[in-house]
Formats: sequence, C-alpha cells, structure tokens
Amino acid sequence: MAISSDKSRVMRLSMISSLLIKCLIHLLAMAALPCESAHDDDDPTRGFVSFPFNTSYYHIQSPYNLPEEKRYSFVNGVHKCWVYSTDKPHSRTSRTKPRTEIAIQGYEYKSGTWEFEAYGYVPKGTSGVSIMQVFGSKPPTATSLMLMVYDGSLHCYSKGQVVLANIYNKWFKLNVIDDFDSRKIQVYINNELKLEVMGRGGKYHAFKCGVYAHRNDSRRMESRWKGIKIFRKKV
Repeated sequence: MAISSDKSRVMRLSMISSLLIKCLIHLLAMAALPCESAHDDDDPTRGFVSFPFNTSYYHIQSPYNLPEEKRYSFVNGVHKCWVYSTDKPHSRTSRTKPRTEIAIQGYEYKSGTWEFEAYGYVPKGTSGVSIMQVFGSKPPTATSLMLMVYDGSLHCYSKGQVVLANIYNKWFKLNVIDDFDSRKIQVYINNELKLEVMGRGGKYHAFKCGVYAHRNDSRRMESRWKGIKIFRKKV
C-alpha cells in the first residue's frame, strides 16, 4: 500500500510540474509577442518618417557682431540659446529684434505634412520672447506660428491662447505638426494636443527654435533644446 501511495504522489507531482511548465511556456510566448506601448495611441509621430538631424541641417542665427559661442552652446546633447534685449539683430541689414535661433535648413517644405519634435526648457525670468516658430507666410506676416513665453506661460503669438502654463524650469516635450496643403497646424505638449490653428500660406515653411525677442522682452532670454527631430508624414 505504501508503494502504491508513493507512486500516486509522484504521478500527481509530475502532473503539477507539467502544468506549471506549460503555463510558464505560455507566459513566455505571450511576453515575446509584439505589443504597443500605452503611449503609442497618443504618439503624435505615428505615421511619420524620421529624417536625419545634425549640423548639416541647421545653422545658428545670433547677433551679427558677436562670436556664435557668446550666445549659443551645445554641450552633452543640449542646445542652449540666449540673447539680451540690448543685442544687435542677426544681420547688419536686419531691422528685427535680437535673437539666437536654431534655423532648420535642408527641410524647407512646400507641400506635405511635416513635424518638429524636441524637448524644451525655459529658465525663470525669460519673457517677451518667441521660443519656436513655423517660418513662412503670405505677406505682410512672416510666420504661420510663433510660440511665445510671457510671464511664465507659453502662448500662441503675443499673449494669445495659453498652450502651457507654468513653463519655467522644467523640461517639456513639444511636437508641432504642419500640414502645408490644408494649412492646419497642431501643437502637442507632452503628447497632448493643446492647439490647432490655421497656417498662413507662403512659398515655403521651415522650423526654428531658440529665443527671438518681442514686445516687453526681459533683459535676458534663454531656452534650451534637446532631442530635436524632423519628421514627414508617410504618403
């Protein structure tokens, strides 16, 4: 009887072990299946193709009478742009206010849907300044979008709709999608749609970021950028 009982116990243990192994194999197989991140549904770059971005695809616009390094730096993957309200414009012939901007070149576009993505940072005290723009418009204006900082909030143009409040001293993710053909521009902050506006046409558009002084500008203006990417929607 004892031998029969032992055999029965061994058989039960064997069956349990077999079931556990099958469950483990099933779980491992499920884990190996591709799955979408919970954030994928909110990813504004879905359906877009990324393009290369390096020093061949941008140039710095800064006060013409100063060496570039006096108003711009690139350290540990972070672009730092700053300018003073008393600085000169970016060229001798320009009558615009001072700026230090990363001007995207090589990706000027006349059709299609294009996207700018980056992480931005604005130190406390910076105000009266554009930190990102979609350059290009029918006259008399020069831009289709400007994101401006006034008194700690990010606005569409000068004190227009608030896109992000309490912007100072924290990194935020910015995505700007420009459908050139339909003239629709969307602004996402941290993967959340915050703004939709109509573009203003023009011969072509291009992206810029940094600091560009405007009305009631602070004495010193600064913004920082990292992870800059350019995308185009798949056709």
